[in-house]
Amino acid sequence: MLPTTSVNSRSQGNGVLSPRDAARHTAGAKRYKYLRRLFHFRQMDFEFALWQMLYLFTSPQRVYRNFHYRKQTKDQWARDDPAFLVLLSIWLCVSTVGFGFVLDMGFFETIKLLLWVVFIDCVGVGLLIATLMWFISNKYLVKQQNRDYDVEWGYAFDVHLNAFYPLLVILHFIQLFFINYVIISDSVIGYFVGNTLWLIAIGYYIYVTFLGYSALPFLKNTAILLYPFAVLIMLYVISLACGWNFTKMLCSFYKYRVR
Repeated sequence: MLPTTSVNSRSQGNGVLSPRDAARHTAGAKRYKYLRRLFHFRQMDFEFALWQMLYLFTSPQRVYRNFHYRKQTKDQWARDDPAFLVLLSIWLCVSTVGFGFVLDMGFFETIKLLLWVVFIDCVGVGLLIATLMWFISNKYLVKQQNRDYDVEWGYAFDVHLNAFYPLLVILHFIQLFFINYVIISDSVIGYFVGNTLWLIAIGYYIYVTFLGYSALPFLKNTAILLYPFAVLIMLYVISLACGWNFTKMLCSFYKYRVR
């Protein structure tokens, strides 16, 4: 297991952080450094962010292994480079425009859809999930002997972004090629293909989220984060038995929201 750095690790010899180190390691200081780099594209490592996006599909464990290295070298679990967020935003815009095109939306309707997907589906829901997971993990999952450690809120949000990216690609990109010709048809194969893509996408989200928190060595019982798989599979079976078409419902919802 890779070593980690606790809150009290960098000290002046008496267990207390020096004023300079304490100022550099506050949440506000890390947030300021992150936001400042948003306006300096040359300082962003887009090649490495693309590498992370690739491995979130093929080997997400390798992505979280890098978070370990960041903790060792920079004393923080959360990303300090906004390149991943920038690329995710671009993916979100392109895929949403494609979604609007497939659903035969006009220009202003597509803009409304884009704003909805960005600020509600990604950011709004992400802030809610990250805050909820941050609270639950710090409240209930930290090992008793590691109470000096805590899950950074920024890391919780990074975990959401990591898990959201495969879901976005599956539902907002791969699914586009099947919506008009297969999925929204009133046939068994239609809702089977659509609901199966939903199963894979949400399953990815759950699994990548689990990996994110299980990568933290000071947390316990992270396997409970896999329990939603049981509910997901049950809903999938019920949807096939009842003929529910999740994609068709989503398309109808999006069209209603942009009127």
